[in-house]
Amino acid sequence: MLNNQKKAVILFFSALQTGKLYLRDHPLFHQSIEKCYLSLQEALENKTELVIGMLDEELACEEEIFFDLSRRLKSSILYLLERNIEKIYFHKALSQDELSKFVSLLSTFDKEKLQKDSQKILVLQGIRNIKTGKIKDDSLIKIRGTDDWKALNKLYKSSIDTYVGSIESVLNQKEIDYIDLRFNMLNVMENFIGRHQEIMNLIQIKSKDLLTFVHLLNVSILAMHVSSKLGFSKDNVLDVGVAALFHDVGKIYISSRILTKKSKLSEKEFSRIREHPIFGARILSEYTDTMGALPALVAFEHHLRYDLKGYPKVEYHKQPFIVSFIVSVCDVYDALAQRRTYKKDFPPNEIYEVMIKERGKLFHPQILERFFEVIGVWPVGTIVSLSDKSIAVVREVNEHDIFRPKVEVIDPLEKKRFLDLQKDTSNTSIEAALNPFGEGKEYLDSIKK
Repeated sequence: MLNNQKKAVILFFSALQTGKLYLRDHPLFHQSIEKCYLSLQEALENKTELVIGMLDEELACEEEIFFDLSRRLKSSILYLLERNIEKIYFHKALSQDELSKFVSLLSTFDKEKLQKDSQKILVLQGIRNIKTGKIKDDSLIKIRGTDDWKALNKLYKSSIDTYVGSIESVLNQKEIDYIDLRFNMLNVMENFIGRHQEIMNLIQIKSKDLLTFVHLLNVSILAMHVSSKLGFSKDNVLDVGVAALFHDVGKIYISSRILTKKSKLSEKEFSRIREHPIFGARILSEYTDTMGALPALVAFEHHLRYDLKGYPKVEYHKQPFIVSFIVSVCDVYDALAQRRTYKKDFPPNEIYEVMIKERGKLFHPQILERFFEVIGVWPVGTIVSLSDKSIAVVREVNEHDIFRPKVEVIDPLEKKRFLDLQKDTSNTSIEAALNPFGEGKEYLDSIKK
């Protein structure tokens, strides 16, 4: 019986993930619902009700806690908890149509409305054999805090765990759960697009082994943000996110001893690193049936440069694909922004100056320009000192004047206000960014929205 319950839990969360990606009339959604429904019927064969619960972000069914599933499905668990759903009851009389409506509702319905009264909404939708609720015994679950950043912090770190697993599976030539990967990418897209600097400010990953994966996730976030602003469809933005996530898989394939070496690389070591696009494309070409050709293409092209003077050397003179150009810009930007053992993190205005010099050489000129229109010279979340000696945090980029964003003055308190520097008649300007690990650290608590 326990195996039937566990299978039903897995297939329910799989259906939920599929529902986030595809409309209710899509064949893949229908297939996932059918599998889940048959599994629930097996689990309900000798009982009238099956209960799935989330105990402190751990999955439970009846009296069994599935610790092994909780890590894998953490983003989905958080998704339900954010909607105040801690328990789900499936009654034996459940129909497949009810299950389909329920999963579709969870996947598409407004979060705030579900938080208020999910059970009433279910009844209004004709779903009478599924109930949702909260676990009444507070001793069984730590109630989630109201600090939005804490939830985002958990999601970011659980996303890294998911992507580490996916990338390691690819490196070891194992199958990957592409639906699960894409669902996690959707969560990242919905929660982190436009928040790169905030992530840099507030999320600290202490493990050096994870720094590469942090970089890959950040590049993915930036690439999805830019591609969405370029007018890509939601599905295509997700494709870009996946390709960006895997763009450096060839580099990971190369010895970590070389990549983390503090001293200058030898010519042989540097030459080996320059071969990583070929390794990456070769590895990802084995997954085209699962992920399509885009990840392999981007892995191969992201160091070719706009002027084709990069690597690997190619005989043709065709420009790389647009997604490769997007990933190239995002890759360099995050690499300059990140603090590493062998380099300091550059302030945002210096990053702009370094990258704009490569316009039309390393970078596609229009994509580079659009990138900074979207991200700004001073990205959202940057702590800055102003010419009037006050301290502010950037809240919104002005695309038509990337040097003069909208800011919120946070110090001194008597000057606390929102200020559009583009329209400010007193000609207040940004003088410098305050490093969140240095002089800006004391303001971190003040910049959370």
